[in-house]
Amino acid sequence: MLISKSQIKLITGLQQKKYRDKYGLFVAEGPKVISELIQSGMIPEMFFASETLSVAGSSAILITPGELQKISMLKTANNSLAVFKTPKVSPIQTRGLIVALDAIRDPGNLGTIIRLCDWFGVSQLVCSTDTVDCYNPKVIQATMGSIARVQVNYTNLSEFIQQSDLEVFGAVMSGETVYECKLPSEGILVMGNEANGISVALEQQLNHRITIPRFGELQATESLNVATATGILLSEFRRLTGK
Repeated sequence: MLISKSQIKLITGLQQKKYRDKYGLFVAEGPKVISELIQSGMIPEMFFASETLSVAGSSAILITPGELQKISMLKTANNSLAVFKTPKVSPIQTRGLIVALDAIRDPGNLGTIIRLCDWFGVSQLVCSTDTVDCYNPKVIQATMGSIARVQVNYTNLSEFIQQSDLEVFGAVMSGETVYECKLPSEGILVMGNEANGISVALEQQLNHRITIPRFGELQATESLNVATATGILLSEFRRLTGK
């Protein structure tokens, strides 16, 4: 056996945030995600695969599919798993277009939003302290490697907004349609909780309340998924500013 019991214990423990915080490590699975992280400059602390695999000079230790399933966070293990050091958190730079997340709880949503930020050139994502951990294994899988290129900070959003000179735009159900707004190249876009939207206290700090209008005759859908809405709004910011 080329993976030790202590390694298995450590890796499986990283499913929990307290151990990710304690050891400063996180898990990524699958050649696509692992490759993106390595090519972005991250060096794996451990790298295992059930078949011969080498990525950008890093070669995986070959283990059996059964051993890989033991350490996998997925119901059905992919063919590879790597453990990386959690990057040091850099101070927030209040410039450019920033996405701020208020109590996003679903790992898939957060992962997709990180991927969207990467796509639309948003380098900073600022999250409330009750937003899901960006190094949760499900978040990492959903980012498809974009976590290496988007800076994620956790802070008190109300204080962050209060201290910033940028205009603050919030996605709400009843506001000015985004297709009629004049959007700047710099600003803060606040996206709210999946069930409750932006908190009342935070909504009072918005400079602009914007919404994505519904089309069609029925208009029966209550709301958009938060990640979908983020993608639409970021597309509008970039389309109108060209930056």
